[in-house]
Amino acid sequence: MSIPFLKDDTLPPGEVQQVAPGVRRVLCGNPGPFTFRGTNTWIIGEGPSVAVLDPGPEDADHLRAILRATQGERITHILVSHTHRDHSPGVAALREATGATSFGFGPHLTPPDQGGEGGDHSFLPDVTVPDGGEVGGLGWSLRSIHTPGHCANHLCFALEGTGILFSADHVMSWSTTVVSPPDGDMAAYMASLARLRARDDRLFLPGHGPPLPEPQPFMAALAAHRIEREAMVLEALRRAKRATARDLVGAVYGPALDERLVPAAARSLLAHLIKLAAEGQAMREGEAFAAT
Repeated sequence: MSIPFLKDDTLPPGEVQQVAPGVRRVLCGNPGPFTFRGTNTWIIGEGPSVAVLDPGPEDADHLRAILRATQGERITHILVSHTHRDHSPGVAALREATGATSFGFGPHLTPPDQGGEGGDHSFLPDVTVPDGGEVGGLGWSLRSIHTPGHCANHLCFALEGTGILFSADHVMSWSTTVVSPPDGDMAAYMASLARLRARDDRLFLPGHGPPLPEPQPFMAALAAHRIEREAMVLEALRRAKRATARDLVGAVYGPALDERLVPAAARSLLAHLIKLAAEGQAMREGEAFAAT
């Protein structure tokens, strides 16, 4: 099943897009192979009680764009979906500029020496938001959904009464999600995806890429893709007898894979291998795996 990715996104960095009543998007100018055209910062609410979700990396131009977009209004809440460096480092400067309170699941859960090198280890929320927690302001209310997989402290936020879900990096409209152990976990990713599929949201607003209407068929395609990829990993492992995740990249992804994406592809395959080992379909031998 092919995934109907959306890559037609013409919003210039720093400009404001009204996506829905009380919801605006400002795009950060940090494009890359894993961020697409940049990080989406979402502005929720209007007037005296505004929330900013994912202020992005440390970026003075983006900070100015957020403040310009909310000129004459009051930012009271700063929310973080997860602590990767393209999402949460911008909290500190925005908090200093506005005095707003920060909210998130907690600090990055994987230390740098255990593979957490992509995390923002400086972020510590003023208010911890658990699974099912409520964060609200004047005229808006968000309900948190803990969705580990891409990042262990990843939260999605449902804008109650609207059918809108801020899906952050768990479901992105432009690409599949990187799942990189140890902070990333494929079994957790699939369980979180199933949890979102059990909901009836009508519009996903992701961390990267344009808004995603009708998310159910898209998520079904994502799930089918992961299941198919796992079958390919297991078949490649059986043919190889014994292999590391890096050894299997060529067999699973093919020769056309962008060289810049090879390390991330290997991490994704490692996540599949760890899941297979936990299920008894593979056996780990140091960095290598063998099919059982």
